[in-house]
Amino acid sequence: MKEFLALWNRLVGTTYDAVNTNRAVPEHRKARECFQEYPVEPSCSGARKYRTSIIIAILGISGMLLGTAIQVVNPYDMIFRWKLIFEKGGEIYELWRAPPVELYLKVYLWNVTNKDEYMSGRHDKLKVEEVGPYVYRELLTHENVTFNENGTLTAVPKHPLIWVPELSNGRREDDLVILPNIALLSIADVVSDQSYFTRLGLNLLIRQTESLPLVQMTAREFMFGYSSTLMTLGNKFLPNWITFEKLGLIDRMYDFDGDYETVYNGQKLGLENIGLIEKYRGSTKIPQWDSPCGDISGSSDGTKFAGYIQPNDTLMFFRKSMCRAKKLVKVNETIANGLKAYVYHFDPEADDNGHTNERNRCFCKPDRPCLPPGLLDVRGCYYGFPIALSYPHFLDGGRQLSAKVEGTRPERRKHMSYFVIQPDSGLPIELAVRYQINMALGDIATIANCERFDNMILPLLWTEIKLDKLPDSLGVRFRLYLNILPMLEKYCVYGLLIGGLLFLLASTYKFNQVRRKSAKKYPWSEGDLMFNVDRKLSNYIPSGGDRLPKEMRAYLDNVVVPLTRGCREGA
Repeated sequence: MKEFLALWNRLVGTTYDAVNTNRAVPEHRKARECFQEYPVEPSCSGARKYRTSIIIAILGISGMLLGTAIQVVNPYDMIFRWKLIFEKGGEIYELWRAPPVELYLKVYLWNVTNKDEYMSGRHDKLKVEEVGPYVYRELLTHENVTFNENGTLTAVPKHPLIWVPELSNGRREDDLVILPNIALLSIADVVSDQSYFTRLGLNLLIRQTESLPLVQMTAREFMFGYSSTLMTLGNKFLPNWITFEKLGLIDRMYDFDGDYETVYNGQKLGLENIGLIEKYRGSTKIPQWDSPCGDISGSSDGTKFAGYIQPNDTLMFFRKSMCRAKKLVKVNETIANGLKAYVYHFDPEADDNGHTNERNRCFCKPDRPCLPPGLLDVRGCYYGFPIALSYPHFLDGGRQLSAKVEGTRPERRKHMSYFVIQPDSGLPIELAVRYQINMALGDIATIANCERFDNMILPLLWTEIKLDKLPDSLGVRFRLYLNILPMLEKYCVYGLLIGGLLFLLASTYKFNQVRRKSAKKYPWSEGDLMFNVDRKLSNYIPSGGDRLPKEMRAYLDNVVVPLTRGCREGA
């Protein structure tokens, strides 16, 4: 009877007690209490004990994903490209519009030291000496800016000069020097191929006004304008040729009256062209030369060069006083003002008149003989005056350039031009543009008082446009943009990728550590526990279990025994 009651109680979920026959607590509640007392963790607590490992793993995966995203998207490059675009109030645009740099013009005059001896014929060569520097600060600005719909803007370039006596090494603008009379020699060259009667009239005028080819004047007069009777007459009788009463070389070099330039602003066209000239005075070329010699589109006025420069790229530099755009070629790499930079020189063939490169043949006019190598005829840019450009002291020019002049001593380090440009931004960090203004006189032997200057290359002055370094504030700003921020982005990517990997490794280590601790605290694995329960199940199945119905055996095997027997075994 006891065995039957015991079996019944197991089936209905109650316990049998020989002393207390009251209905006991339901067996499933007792089993729950038993599992709470016995150190076997329920499966629902697994996520809780691995929570730290999961959080660390999520942080690691997030770090690696973020680092990869930064590497692919490159937000620094996106921001930098956005800042390069010219727009009103934009930082780079304002730097282009009014560069806060210290740009200086240095002028060296060729003072004649043997005037009387040369004019009398006692000396065969004209002796000259370099006098200077006369230093002026150039305040380059772009004014009256208008933004166009085609991705360009139009502006008026201004180059006002301010005298800087403290940098002029004791030189003064009122220094007296003996220099060529540009008015006389220019008119003589222009009239030399005219009719006999035209030359006769000029000779009478020269003798009447006592005009001489070498005159004494102040340095400022020679640079910014001196009065000449011949110039005054030329202004009255030839208004279409001469539009000014005073003649000064620097004054003519810096005559930007009526000039305007159109530059790319980057809003529609390539960012690499930002700040480069599209047109000057509404044309892609200057009128003095045919293409390709006169092409200026894609050149820089020195304020900003092309951006994202590649090592093999050829740059162009345009200055109105040079009467063309000249090619720059990369010769070196350096660090200047703490910034990576490329060093450029003028292309060795830039001053070739077609002697070496047939492409430069357009620098020679059909109606005039081609000048010797190293000398460029630019009379078209100087009102028809016989002006020719060379490097200072006839650097890289043939001996025939100084055949009738004594005193020039070319030195490459002092007289060559160079540009130091930051390749990503196109920012000029240092530059020195040096060239010499000469008179390339023709056959003027028939002009009064000019016989000694027949077929002569006569040096007048040479100039240096110099930027020594960036201002400290500008240098700090660009070191931040071009050095520190890209480095921070790179370190950020590396930090996120390496940090993410370390977090994943830490998560794995933490996960294994929790498992090891769990194994020590709960030595029975799920497999072991089920094996022991299964092994002891036979104690609750009466001998001759074949006599129990199949449903009863299944219930005992799968439900009752695991709930009750496991608890009692633990107890």
